[in-house]
Formats: sequence, C-alpha cells, structure tokens
Amino acid sequence: MNLTEHFTLEELTHTDHRALDNTPNDAELENIKRLAEFLEKLKTVLGGKPIMVNSAFRSKSVNDAVGSKDTSQHRIGCAADLRVPGMTPDQVVKAVIASDLGYQQVIREFDRWTHISIPNKEGDTPKKQALIIDKTGTRLYA
Repeated sequence: MNLTEHFTLEELTHTDHRALDNTPNDAELENIKRLAEFLEKLKTVLGGKPIMVNSAFRSKSVNDAVGSKDTSQHRIGCAADLRVPGMTPDQVVKAVIASDLGYQQVIREFDRWTHISIPNKEGDTPKKQALIIDKTGTRLYA
C-alpha cells in the first residue's frame, strides 16, 4: 500500500523477524503516514536520491528482538534508520542539519546508517537534536 509517492506501508513496517507480528495499530499507522510524508521532504532535500529504509516501525516484539528500548521512536512509527546510496551517513546528517526540515533527531549511527525521527505528535515543536552513536558512546554531533 502506497503511503506517499515513494514510500509504502510494507517498506516502513518490514522486518527480518518474520515470525513476529509487526502490524501497527491505528495511531501507529497515522504516525507512519506522517513519517512517510517527512521522508518525501527528506528525499527532496537530498536532491531526489533514493532512500533505503533499513528499519522504521517496530512492534514491541520486534523492538525487543533487536534489543532496543521501549522508548524508541521506532515503537510508535516516528523513526527510520536509512541509507542513501552515494552519500555517507555524515553527509546525510549535515544535509538534514542544514535544511529547514522539522526533525526530532538525526543520528549518525556507527558510520553505517542514519537514524531520523519526527516529533511524536503532529504539531509538536521539533527538537532538532543531532547526535553521533558509535563504539565510544553517544554524543552531540559537532
């Protein structure tokens, strides 16, 4: 099911943990739709480059299976981990910071992918927090 021109529900709920149910409820689905709309804006900021989503929505069982916290924005459909062919995660983070996108967090994770999230509720003011997570820990992006 297409949520936007370039993003589908299947793509934003995909999991390699096929034995686990990853079906969003109605509120989570609304957040996933907002996330898809945000990713369309990100695609424009990135010059139309493809966005490869590694992980977006995660049900509690999927989130537990990957070892993430219950407070993860993935749990409610407000976050995506992604890669952009032809761009490093650092380049993606810099492009997001330089844009006027209303992101909650952008995180360069292990120099392998970029995590991006939107506010948990429509209309909330985005924090625009930029971080780095790697083997040395978590710190502000500088």
